[in-house]
Amino acid sequence: MMVHERGCRRRDRTLFGTAPATLTPTPVHDLGLLLLRLVVGLSMAAHGTMKLFGWFGGPGLDATGKGFTMAGYPAGEAMAVMSSLSETLGGLGLALGLLTPLAGAALIGVFINILDVRGLSAYFPPKGVELETVLFASVVALTLTGPGRFSADHVLPVLRESRARHALLAVGVGVVAGFVVFFLRD
Repeated sequence: MMVHERGCRRRDRTLFGTAPATLTPTPVHDLGLLLLRLVVGLSMAAHGTMKLFGWFGGPGLDATGKGFTMAGYPAGEAMAVMSSLSETLGGLGLALGLLTPLAGAALIGVFINILDVRGLSAYFPPKGVELETVLFASVVALTLTGPGRFSADHVLPVLRESRARHALLAVGVGVVAGFVVFFLRD
């Protein structure tokens, strides 16, 4: 029980009688966001360069374009360039925490189409979408929460001050862009 300033007794509504937790980010939270951004962002950037340049044993642009055509996308080479650039630049943006909402939007659009092409008939490997789902959820979470203090966005006042608006707009743009491309597929 707590005593109100007027002398009235009222129930303490906090758990175990402690003060509610603050929502102020700590350096540990920011370190966790940095680690997640680096792993997810650099993974996506590397995957994009595999398609774009054939790096890391990747197929390169021509083979990726043929794959897009076989998957039913019109203009397979153009789709390969768009997807590869989205993965590469979106991944680098996410890793650096640079224009994080835009980077997230690019990757959200890519993941909507990855999940469509892979199919949702199985979740676990060998034909499942477990890894893609985890990466997709990580991208959405980072887009919504922001990159943290250890990021390039932290020094950009416009992104620091209206975080929720930019985050929700970015998720919306990514979903719309992803479904526009999704509906182009045969």
